[in-house]
Parts: sequence; structure tokens; C-alpha cells
Amino acid sequence: MEKTHKAAFLDRDGVINVDKDYLYRIEDFEYEKGALKGLQALQDAGYLLVIITNQSGIARGYYTEEDYKTLEEWMLADLSKRGIHIAGCYYCPHHPQAAIVKYRKDCSCRKPKTGLFYQAAWELSIDFNESIAIGDKERDLSICLETGTKGFLLCKDKTVKGTVQETDASFTVTDWEGICSFLCDANSHSETASGS
Repeated sequence: MEKTHKAAFLDRDGVINVDKDYLYRIEDFEYEKGALKGLQALQDAGYLLVIITNQSGIARGYYTEEDYKTLEEWMLADLSKRGIHIAGCYYCPHHPQAAIVKYRKDCSCRKPKTGLFYQAAWELSIDFNESIAIGDKERDLSICLETGTKGFLLCKDKTVKGTVQETDASFTVTDWEGICSFLCDANSHSETASGS
């Protein structure tokens, strides 16, 4: 039987990098505060790092798939130089009201639909029940409603700073530090339980 892996499903804009409205230029790319440390912590904890991102800017004609891929390749290389390996990067270029006809479709890959999550799980042998999803919008955590994946919603609302609020399928945190703290606590409890 093939070995399965736990994964961290990551939205890109607003999670890994600062969301700058249809980002596609390398010179505009900026990592979110705490993202590099958080990605390293997830990798060290044994999670495959998998990016799942909607890129409707392609469908809207703001930039091309080649533009997107140029930025993606640069980002993956930059992360690799920092010791962070992305196991897979999956994007949806579609939108139901796309300006460019070939991208105008109601697809199964645009979040909140979960097609790309299942594609990644198939290609990378991922166990949903051991995995987590991280996003800055509820649609980024849609896989949590269909599987045992645990979600983290990055909410930068200062009124909830320092708190972790549980919902049906996810936890709300204000920054990457909140995610790392939660995972550290979970690992500590797991080690304590296994050692008792």
C-alpha cells in the first residue's frame, strides 16, 4: 500500500504573499509577515506544502497564464533558496464571467469548489484526515467541509488579535504566529499522550 502524506493546503495571495489585487509582477511580490517562518515550521513538522490558488486575473485579462507562471517559478525558486520546498502548486485560471472566452466556465477547480484539492491529493498521495488548510477567505477552507482536513482562517481583524476561535471546520487566527502556536500546542499534547 502506498504511503500517504499529511499536507498543508495554502492559499497564495493574503497567506504567502501580501494580497495586492491581481498580483503578477515579481517586483510587486512581498511575503506576508511571518509567512516564511510559518512555512518552515510546517515543513519541519512533516507537512507537504501545497498551494491552491484562484487566479481569475487570467480570465479577466489582467495578465496571462505565462505571466502567472513566471511569477510562480520565481517564487518557488526564492522559497527553495530559503530551504522551503513547495510540493505542488495548483491554480485555477477560470471565471464564470471571464472577459477571455476560453477561460469563461463554471469549472470544478475554482474555490470554493474542491477539484484542485482532490487533484493534489491524488497526485501527491495526501491523507486529508491528517492535513490542514490555510486561507484568508472562507472559500479557501471549503475542503474542510468535505473531509477531515482542519482549517485555519487568517483574519487580520485586530479585535480578535491573540485569540483562536473554533468554528465547525476551522480555527480563526490573526496571523501566522497563531497557526504556529496552535500546531505547537497540538504536537505537545500528542507527544504527551503517546508518552503516557
